[in-house]
Amino acid sequence: MGFLDKLFGRTAPRTNDATSKEEPSAGSPSAHRVRLRVNLSTTIVLGVVQLTGTTTFAREAITALASRHRAAEGGYIEASGSLQREPDNRADPFAVGVHVEGERIGYLPSLIAQELELSEDGSEVVEVQIFTELLPAGLRAEAWVWLGDGPARWQWSASNRPPLSSPAKAAAHHQSSRTMVKEALAGGGARAKDFQRGMVNGVHYLELVEPIKQLKREGRLEEALVLCTAAIAGAEGSRDGREPAPWYTEQAAIIYRKLGRRDEEIAVLQRWLKLCPKEHRDGTRIGERLAKLTA
Repeated sequence: MGFLDKLFGRTAPRTNDATSKEEPSAGSPSAHRVRLRVNLSTTIVLGVVQLTGTTTFAREAITALASRHRAAEGGYIEASGSLQREPDNRADPFAVGVHVEGERIGYLPSLIAQELELSEDGSEVVEVQIFTELLPAGLRAEAWVWLGDGPARWQWSASNRPPLSSPAKAAAHHQSSRTMVKEALAGGGARAKDFQRGMVNGVHYLELVEPIKQLKREGRLEEALVLCTAAIAGAEGSRDGREPAPWYTEQAAIIYRKLGRRDEEIAVLQRWLKLCPKEHRDGTRIGERLAKLTA
């Protein structure tokens, strides 16, 4: 498995930064200000919240905003925006839209929107940051708002951009997994021992998600199967009486199906079910897949 070093060494590609910043306007919608407070049961890391819908139903609006600011490849916009409830929203009557320069560029996540103290006819000024990237499928934009106290403390910046493309997101996720494993092992104690049980040939099974996905995309199924097998062993080693992480078994079964190796597909599914506590077997995807194969 010498190719693992190459796979694990991949990093997200950097892009050139082009910045565009809108100064807060005196005409920002703040005539009817209300308190912005989120219930303590809702967790918001550092007060930074990523918007939903920026790449789907709000795509045209955020693209129009980016166009006005000439933000495309490596674009960055930091501006004042407003939060506004949408009580007539059929999909979610608690929805809170985020508007910048008259464009609704996205929504707060529903769990946060439901906890927000914001009246139906009120609005609240917030700071917004938007990152854009020109991909083969067109402009992609993602946005965040600051809901904390005091000046915004952003996780990302013009010089430290979030991953926007699928390859960059995959690389970032893989690097995050590697960092988590490294920190857990270095921390000692029970957590380190738990992570040690999940290691196979010096690699933790959590580090194999993105390499497996990449190999499958490239059609290198036999190599992906090698990683799945290693990950299954690691997941079994760290299960601590619970069912092993099922994703790796599911991927192995899919690959066996594509390769026409039915008996091995059945065997890998049975292997997982034997280690799964009886009370957790009913209704699992693995159990359902096995039932269809053996019916």
